[in-house]
Amino acid sequence: MDDLSRIGIDAAKLPMWLRLIVVLVLVGLATAAGLYAYRWYVRPATLSIAVGSLDGDAPKILSALASRLVVNNAPVRLKIVETTGPIESAAAFSSGKTDLAVVRGDVGDLSQAQAIVVLAEAVALLVAPPGSAITDIAGLKRTTVGVVGGETNQKIVGVLTKAYDLGRANVAFKNLAPDDVRRALDTKEVRAVLFVVPLSDKYLSLVRGLFPQNAKTAPVLIPIENAGAIAEKERAYESFDIPKGTLRGSPPVPEDDVTTLRVSFYLVGKKSLDNDTIADFTQAITSAHRDILAEWPILAQFKAPDTDAGAYLPVHAGAAEFYNGSQQTFLDKWSNVIFLAPMALGALASIAAALWQFLRSGERKPREPALDGLYALGRQIRQAENETDLLEIENQIDELLRAQRARGDEDENTLDAATLNVAAHRLENLIHDRRVKLTVSSAEPAPTIRGGTPE
Repeated sequence: MDDLSRIGIDAAKLPMWLRLIVVLVLVGLATAAGLYAYRWYVRPATLSIAVGSLDGDAPKILSALASRLVVNNAPVRLKIVETTGPIESAAAFSSGKTDLAVVRGDVGDLSQAQAIVVLAEAVALLVAPPGSAITDIAGLKRTTVGVVGGETNQKIVGVLTKAYDLGRANVAFKNLAPDDVRRALDTKEVRAVLFVVPLSDKYLSLVRGLFPQNAKTAPVLIPIENAGAIAEKERAYESFDIPKGTLRGSPPVPEDDVTTLRVSFYLVGKKSLDNDTIADFTQAITSAHRDILAEWPILAQFKAPDTDAGAYLPVHAGAAEFYNGSQQTFLDKWSNVIFLAPMALGALASIAAALWQFLRSGERKPREPALDGLYALGRQIRQAENETDLLEIENQIDELLRAQRARGDEDENTLDAATLNVAAHRLENLIHDRRVKLTVSSAEPAPTIRGGTPE
């Protein structure tokens, strides 16, 4: 209490204008802090994403999605980090340089990756030129197979080599750029070509254009009959049947469904990313992909990843919330805030009251209420022994009345005029009665004592 009293005394020494400035500064700082906290909370989260592809389309697609997130005022935005392909994207992600990445399921270090969406699916197309006698993988014995995107497709080449013992069959693989495929086929440098591409019009047209064909001739799709067994061992892949007529409708090429391998392109994120952020991002990008589907038809393959516990790439918990419909509602997120807000407002009200008291601290209240002081004088009047005591009491009454009237309307505890008049009038009567009594007492003669008995 002594410390508080000293603080009150120090505050009382400050002039009113200075106390007002102090309060305004404090209110301004509190308001600025509140606005900053609000803006910080509602600001969109920005996630960096590594993406790249051999043809350069992947960065363009992600840029289109990122632009759409801005247009839709999504709570999450993307910062594109362009790479040369899935290998570099996976490396940037695994090294912690980016929060997200677009990766192929069989490429790079994905030990820290958790799936958010499947952007597209690529299919292994093992194609021989028109008129080729090669109709199955056994027919590749002692031949060279060209591989488009060879560095990215090293894993699938190794898987096929192991599954079919192609090393013993003297099958060689040679990396080819897309522009070199036609020349390599014409010069018999390679007898078949391996592509791993999505089954979209753009990539199928590319494959068709690399092989001369007419109504009677067409490329030969070589099946990977062991795709099911391979997929059981190599979980990045799954068995897939290329539909009849994929390369040409009439006459259909292939003439029947052809079994092969399929691998997914995932958009992955770190496990450490906030679940709410990823849930919001998954919802936002799912909506955004529909908006640009006409511009980028390949996004028709956009889908949710496998959410089972034993999935090849575990789904991020935030994305799972969105897919399972278990995202937190407004009340789930803000119930604590709603509960605590009245308490916080009460604390703010207490602070406001303290500031108001601080502003009014210059007018210190009397330690003893004026009315109590007047009543105390009544006791002194009754005990006064002479005229001098009464004169001193009258002076005290004058001082109390003068001080009380000087405060006037500035002090809400000031006594009203009627109360003062009543109290003063009573004291005047007491003084008058005491003065009369003292006068009478001083005028009476002392009693005479005779024989030990007063007369």
